[in-house]
Amino acid sequence: MRCISTAAQAEQELDRIATRTTGATQREAEQRVQEILEQVKRDGDQALISLTEQFDGFRPEPLRIDSDLLEQAWKDTPVNLRDALDLAHRRIQDFHQRQRPTDLSVSGVHGEQLGRRWRPVHAAGLYIPGGRAAYPSTVLMNAVPAKAAGVKRIAMVTPAGANGLINTTVLAAAHIAGIREVYRVGGAQAIAALAYGTDTVQKVDVISGPGNLFVTLAKKSVYGQVGIDSLAGPSEVLVIADQTAKPAQVAADLLAQAEHDPLAAAILLTTEEELSRFVPEEIERQLASHPRESICRQSLSQWGLIVICDSLEDCASLSDRFAPEHLELLVERPRMMADRINHAGAIFIGPWSPEAVGDYLAGPNHTLPTCGAARFSGALSVETFMSHTSLIEFNKEALDATGVAVETLAMSEGLHSHANSVRIRLQ
Repeated sequence: MRCISTAAQAEQELDRIATRTTGATQREAEQRVQEILEQVKRDGDQALISLTEQFDGFRPEPLRIDSDLLEQAWKDTPVNLRDALDLAHRRIQDFHQRQRPTDLSVSGVHGEQLGRRWRPVHAAGLYIPGGRAAYPSTVLMNAVPAKAAGVKRIAMVTPAGANGLINTTVLAAAHIAGIREVYRVGGAQAIAALAYGTDTVQKVDVISGPGNLFVTLAKKSVYGQVGIDSLAGPSEVLVIADQTAKPAQVAADLLAQAEHDPLAAAILLTTEEELSRFVPEEIERQLASHPRESICRQSLSQWGLIVICDSLEDCASLSDRFAPEHLELLVERPRMMADRINHAGAIFIGPWSPEAVGDYLAGPNHTLPTCGAARFSGALSVETFMSHTSLIEFNKEALDATGVAVETLAMSEGLHSHANSVRIRLQ
């Protein structure tokens, strides 16, 4: 991990880390994604089968997983893991059910009725990543808000292994979340299937869930054809620590992000020079027997950073500039520090709130904005799977009172029939 102590260097490094998914690699990927999208749009199921064979090493025939296998996966899951999934499901469900937006109804001064009404989308597609690891937690974090929104049809796509099998725990999580429609296909081709539809996969209205660069670019391309939750990039954590922080905890929390992916970012902002020496030593100690050591080292060598700051105020300013996906506050007064922060996907307050509890069962959603997107967006929510409609009901008194103003505004824009549609009613 690189260690720096000047504000100018820190800003430069944070900007570099925030743009870690751009460049020539992305431009090449964009071209390949467009080819995949067109192939699926043209050839449907056959494209899904051939592309899966090409990229994942097996032919997904059939594409859809029998719903009986979901129930069997739940039964085959060890009891302690079933209990953990059940606890996570209940906590996430409880939090998201409280998120449901309420309709708005307003009576105007002239008797007009105005409002906003929320309704769920008809169908949602959930992308659950595979590859380096299996993510049953992502199943829950995407399925629960869709269910809480009232979505009637939920289709899940996820890559299978080279043997054509989907991770049992992922299937068990789908079962407990109430998902019955699961397809063993991943990558940009899975996004294309959800957006355009094939003979087997019916198209959806909204696609949610994180994935690799190809998945993210595919979601970006199909936006407008369908809604999407966000363009999630590689995971990241930023830890602000003072003299009260324990090096072993800081090191473990940084590694908890680094082990995700070689593109994951792990950043420490601290006022303590001593901590900047102890944490790298502790990271080395914890990596000695780490099963994902290679991934961690790749991540930390490219995207790991320690910044020694003059004050916690400087730490907060740098954090807001970066707008991290996950922000941990390992400081003496973490709640006061949290009030100072304006931009973060999720804030973990105090030494007993490691980011891992948010990943699995705290309750708030773990699908969060990355690469600076927390400056203008937030976590996946129930509202992601809903749309709202404005309701406008004028009576004669209301149109009599406001119609001349509408006519005047319409004529100022040169829209004669807009004005006439009001005038003809007032005559």
